[in-house]
Amino acid sequence: MTNIVLFGPPGAGKGTQADILKKKYELVHISTGDVFRYNIKNETELGKTAKSYIDKGQLVPDEVTINMLNAEVDKHPEAKGIIFDGFPRTEAQAGALDKLLESKNDAVNAMIALEVEDEVLVKRLLERGKTSGRADDADEEVIRNRIKVYYDETAILKNYYKKQDKYFGVDGVGSIDEITQRLSQVIDQL
Repeated sequence: MTNIVLFGPPGAGKGTQADILKKKYELVHISTGDVFRYNIKNETELGKTAKSYIDKGQLVPDEVTINMLNAEVDKHPEAKGIIFDGFPRTEAQAGALDKLLESKNDAVNAMIALEVEDEVLVKRLLERGKTSGRADDADEEVIRNRIKVYYDETAILKNYYKKQDKYFGVDGVGSIDEITQRLSQVIDQL
């Protein structure tokens, strides 16, 4: 299996590229945000537990998140691999993901990060905000804070995967096709 952790700051194009790559390589795209929303909406036990933390303004514990991801992975036994989007965000989560995949005789093959300059990200997100209806895409101060949080969190993960020779930075600026080509060059060598 080819298991990829897809990373990049808000506005880097992760969603767009994940959609293309999942079709091209027959991978399953697991977005942590989508998994949370599904479990909460369908009032699963894990969803109720997660909601109880979210309602208090707290972070959902890693154990709950990992259990949700495990259930999601188990839904796709035929998958040729998985694109993890939005997870892990901390070294503890990366370790938990490694253990989860090891229990299935599998592993993360690569962390691929889309690299885009901050000013390009701000411009992209403000543009997206005009059509997305997302409040967090319309306020430049909020956008800059989201980008800062991304760098604060992922600097740690970059080192985690670099130590395992699994970190790949890819230029996230250009046409969608050009970026897909760069990502494919990494994936084809795994």
